[in-house]
Amino acid sequence: MPFSDFCAPLVFDGWGQESLMERLLELGRERKWRYFELRGGRKMLPPSARAAEKYYGHKLDLTIGIEELFARFKSPVRRAIRKAEKSGLSVEASKTWEAMLDFYRLHVRTRRRHGLPPQPLSFFRNIDEQVVKAGLGFVVLAKRHLRPIAAAVFFHSGGEALYKFGASDERLQEVRGNNLVMWEGIKRLVGKGVKTMHFGRTTMSDEGLRRFKLSWGTKEEIIEYFKFAFGPNLWVNTHRDAPEFCNQLFGRLPLAANRLVGTLVYRHLD
Repeated sequence: MPFSDFCAPLVFDGWGQESLMERLLELGRERKWRYFELRGGRKMLPPSARAAEKYYGHKLDLTIGIEELFARFKSPVRRAIRKAEKSGLSVEASKTWEAMLDFYRLHVRTRRRHGLPPQPLSFFRNIDEQVVKAGLGFVVLAKRHLRPIAAAVFFHSGGEALYKFGASDERLQEVRGNNLVMWEGIKRLVGKGVKTMHFGRTTMSDEGLRRFKLSWGTKEEIIEYFKFAFGPNLWVNTHRDAPEFCNQLFGRLPLAANRLVGTLVYRHLD
């Protein structure tokens, strides 16, 4: 699943963890895989399996209701929401392709700010067709004078939801549009009867993002990825951060050039 933060194996009655691992190894050798990766699933793995990567995860309990949720937010979050509301911003949740396009324009800017190429537009078209139009997601936009300045994409199914993508115009950060779209998304999910919202994964070195997610009253957990390499037949730790010069390069490229790089790098998403 492209860009899934976590997706532990599902084991059903009559198909135990030993059978699953045996079949994975068999398939890998038949199809000449170099490796396979499990994003979660520690309980079903042998003691020799060590995590290739670790991330923070953050969950928010939505069953306590809107008023209690707001009361549990850290004071900077509450102040930011009130400031955004007083700044003349409008906020709306939408399922239209136009809203996804508005999000994508902000997403391209945000990825460049982080020194990364954006995923191709086709990826978000697939999200729109397969998730949003299926009633399993929506986009929240904050606008100032009809101009989108912050956006977020939320997925939901049954009692679970995921804050998947967030983006904003860095030139207008002071009006706190990010906080407003998050709050609007949370309220909408509560209205749908969703019980839990996950904030996605956070790299362990990103202390700023970790504090931001904790400030919403979330419960923290550890997400582990496991990678089995078929050459040495071992569970391996092969995590590598992108070289700093790559981040610097992507952070300076024109937006159109960064989009082209993303289309080339993420070809498998088409």
